[in-house]
Amino acid sequence: MAFWGIFAGIICIVAIIGLGVIRSSQKMKLERIRSELESQGKNGAEINERLDSIGYHIPAQLTPVLIGAAVLSFMLGAFNQIFFYAEPGYIYHVRTITGEEKVVSDVGYNVYLFGRYNAWKRSMTVQALAGRSETLDAESDRTDASATLPPLNIMFLDQVDADAEATVRFSIPEDEENFLRLTHEYRSPTNLLRTALMPAFKETLQATASLMSAEEYYSGSRSEFNTEFENQMNSGIYIVRREEVMKPTGRKVKSTANAALGEHQEDYGDETKVTFEVNKVRNDDGQPLRKVQKFTNFGIAVLDARVTDMRPNSKFVERMQLKQKASADRAIAREQRIQEEEQRLLAIAKGEREVAERQAQAKVEQIQRTTEAETEKQLALTNAQKLREQAEIAKETAQIELEKARIEAETQRTLADAEAYQKEVILKADNALAQKLQAEIDIQKTWADAFARRAVPTNVFGGGNGSGAPTGSDTEVKAFMQLLTLDAAKRLSYSREINTK
Repeated sequence: MAFWGIFAGIICIVAIIGLGVIRSSQKMKLERIRSELESQGKNGAEINERLDSIGYHIPAQLTPVLIGAAVLSFMLGAFNQIFFYAEPGYIYHVRTITGEEKVVSDVGYNVYLFGRYNAWKRSMTVQALAGRSETLDAESDRTDASATLPPLNIMFLDQVDADAEATVRFSIPEDEENFLRLTHEYRSPTNLLRTALMPAFKETLQATASLMSAEEYYSGSRSEFNTEFENQMNSGIYIVRREEVMKPTGRKVKSTANAALGEHQEDYGDETKVTFEVNKVRNDDGQPLRKVQKFTNFGIAVLDARVTDMRPNSKFVERMQLKQKASADRAIAREQRIQEEEQRLLAIAKGEREVAERQAQAKVEQIQRTTEAETEKQLALTNAQKLREQAEIAKETAQIELEKARIEAETQRTLADAEAYQKEVILKADNALAQKLQAEIDIQKTWADAFARRAVPTNVFGGGNGSGAPTGSDTEVKAFMQLLTLDAAKRLSYSREINTK
């Protein structure tokens, strides 16, 4: 911008000089024509008209305009040589014409006084992306990446190569001391990217790949790989040692050369396999040794480090596909075996359930029968207890009744004894005449009642001389009554004592 301002000022000065020369030549030519016309006897009006028709004149206002443009161009060029505008997101290394160095990080116009300044991005990015060639963009805002690389071909521990895509973002130091040391060492952002950041990016990515096998990476260690990559970008690359390790296989290996032995083959081999492991070298304190990243000495920090994609070679992909198929087949076989085992367990469970149901049913019946028997037993015991209690009550009642009867009998006997004694006293007084008379009266009442109820025939046939009267006649009854009276009198004459003693 300053160059073009000065260049415009020089052009304006050249234009002013050219205009002066042209005006001088035109003025000389017009004077020559005027002198020729005057020699021809032309008057002043004709001469002026002829000169105006020629048109050799330049506006007088053009010279001040050119002079103003030249001054403005020089001022603009001088301004751009004295001041520059600091963009956001950049740090500037400024060297003035007096040799002074300073760091500018504020946004806006700053003085560099006909010196130089370099713009450094606050954050630089190194990317390895598919479909990109190696490009650098250290001082432009046209892309997000400061350096773009094609995918890096790395080698895993098991000698499997892969194309890796990764991104690392670096932070430039903002303090004056580290930033000036950085600018003195690398001079420009492009040199920093080419000689420090990009080599560290490539070396760290390859060193991280050497810590594990490709099979481990694709078997679930991707996050571990990303973590180790970021860790080594920040703190340094691990110093490692590749060691050969003998590991037991854990299974018996037998020879099959002798068919006569059948299944009883001879053992062979040491039942071990050789593997290679990468172990970190450690110091006396047990801490792993690291190769320090050189850019950290200048205060450059890693803001972010990510491995975004990893594409192994086609042979490894085929091998992984075969392994995946074998794993899938094993999984299917395992599922089938589990299914068969589940079917077997289901059959066993069904049988056990049926047995349990039968046992439970039998147990229920047994419990029911036992309960019923126990109930019957309890009922029988209750009934027996009831009967026993009833018997005891009846016994007690009988005893009470017996005692009552005994008491009543004693009472009756006492009353009878009293009555008998009374009767005995009465009988002894008149020989029981009153009783005897009452007995005779009762007898006579009986006979009289019987006589009154006798059946009398309607017609009685008999002799008239009083002999041979028919049975049932009044005379017969009368005679019978007389006999009874005699008999009663006779009986009244003898003693009928109850106690003859």
